[in-house]
Amino acid sequence: MFKNIGSTWILNLLQIAVVLVLSPYVLKRLGEDQNGVWVTIVAFTGILSLLILGVPMAAVRFVAEQVARQDLPRANAVVATCVVICGALGAAALVVGAILWWVFRARYLDGPHAQVLGPGVADGASLAFVMVSLQVAFAFVMRLPYGIFDAHHDFVARNAIMAGELVLRLATTLTFLHHDASLPALALVQIVSMLFEFTTAMVVLRRRHPGIRFSWRGYDPAILRSVLGFSVFAMLLNVGTLLAFRVDAIVIGAFLEPRHATWFDVGNKFFDPMMGLLIAVGAVVMPKAADLKARGREGELRDVFLKWSKICLSIVLLLGIYLLVAGPDFLGWWVGSEFVEPSGRVLQVLMLSFLVYLPVRGVALPILLGLGKPKAPAVGLLVMGIVNVGISLALVGSMQILGVALGTAIPNVLFAVFVLTLACRELSVGLGEYVSYVLVKALVGALVPFGLLLGYREVFGLGSFVHLFVAGVATVASFALVWAFFVYRGDPHVTVPGLRRSA
Repeated sequence: MFKNIGSTWILNLLQIAVVLVLSPYVLKRLGEDQNGVWVTIVAFTGILSLLILGVPMAAVRFVAEQVARQDLPRANAVVATCVVICGALGAAALVVGAILWWVFRARYLDGPHAQVLGPGVADGASLAFVMVSLQVAFAFVMRLPYGIFDAHHDFVARNAIMAGELVLRLATTLTFLHHDASLPALALVQIVSMLFEFTTAMVVLRRRHPGIRFSWRGYDPAILRSVLGFSVFAMLLNVGTLLAFRVDAIVIGAFLEPRHATWFDVGNKFFDPMMGLLIAVGAVVMPKAADLKARGREGELRDVFLKWSKICLSIVLLLGIYLLVAGPDFLGWWVGSEFVEPSGRVLQVLMLSFLVYLPVRGVALPILLGLGKPKAPAVGLLVMGIVNVGISLALVGSMQILGVALGTAIPNVLFAVFVLTLACRELSVGLGEYVSYVLVKALVGALVPFGLLLGYREVFGLGSFVHLFVAGVATVASFALVWAFFVYRGDPHVTVPGLRRSA
């Protein structure tokens, strides 16, 4: 598991590096208002992804199950069935995309808040919306190969392909926007990247897993019900995720000027890469859970659950401590001093909730899905998303983007507690045991780097890159020492190299 998760973490670090380079560049080339329109386009077209009904997630689970049983014909039948389903749903997405384009054009581009946009931006945004809608619809089928890699636990190959796509996206974004700083140019980057990913994935898939056929031939109506039965709950997870994390820009765009969407997006910028670090664990844990269940070894998941929950919490605390204290100043250095106050406050509010949400999202939720228990967490995430939208709508008028941030943060915490309780019950892990092993030492140990960082800020300030860098190094160093000699000392599940376990 460490090899697969480690390769995904390397990919996540590359994603963070690309974000650090591209975000200020795109913002500078497009400007705050046009960038805000792009954020809204991404949020709108993200709705189309709901139509995939969680089929890729179902493909991972069912293909992994057949691979564990060494039933290649059945695995190919699952793949063929998923290809047919995704093709049909992609066609439906094109129809829905046309409707959403009309709403976007009428409500946003022709609305009062769009009057601040320069000449030609509205027409460019309309074209970009069409281009991104096409990309999302065709991606339904084109991203299925990744599910096959995941089912085979072939994460290193998958991550190498995704890393290549990141490098290509970096190069094409810099090149396209240099010649044409427009929304259609940015949309073209998405299409080029998708075509590269699919072509490369198919070549690698045929070489590494020649027994798997990526084709609609072999479609089995008998498998359709099982796939859709799981997919419905996976879809609810997707709906909840969309409502919880992707609709914020739509709410902001409906009530505030486009630049407010940019301010929120900058404050929210780090959480996709952070979530990627934890989903990297979940991407390995879910097929692992399905594999162990198919082999009748569910009892081994108890140790996996505790071990990786603690590791995920450790990662979130390391990043979260720095972002809570130094995050606003980092945004000021990274994208501009005008973002310190509005975007920095959003960052801090969201970070507090993600300290609770991310470890559960990374381990507890994927284990439940791998065990074929998606119903309760799916409904819970859907409720979380609805509550998010409700709070955001209630607070956006009085508190603006900070109210939208609270609309995300509060349901995050409630959902995490709910899913953690479900996972502990399913794996026969007492909440007291979870708190004792996962939380107590980690939270006590976090006080040391947190206090050190606060003291550094008070004495030296964090207004320059040098101080931000030194503070980051000091935080990582103190964190590593505390975790090695206190948090993980004598740990029954994780061995720290060079240290003997205490008696």
